[in-house]
Amino acid sequence: MLFAFGFSWPFAIAKTYRAKRVDGKSPLFMVIVLVGYSCGVAARLVDDSPENNWLCWVYLIDMVLVSVDLSLYFHYLRKNRR
Repeated sequence: MLFAFGFSWPFAIAKTYRAKRVDGKSPLFMVIVLVGYSCGVAARLVDDSPENNWLCWVYLIDMVLVSVDLSLYFHYLRKNRR
């Protein structure tokens, strides 16, 4: 699930970038996803198992992708209001 969900973010980013519109996007949803990923990273760090290190990186990459999409949301929201 983590890989499938993370795989979809580049497509969402590309769609936002091409359309330059944020209609239908939910910043609250993206923030909730970021909180969930943060909890996933925290759980992996608390477990302190060496085989969990790669999973931490997957969470971090997904967090970067969601953060990019969230920043595009606010960027184009501001531009579309003008």
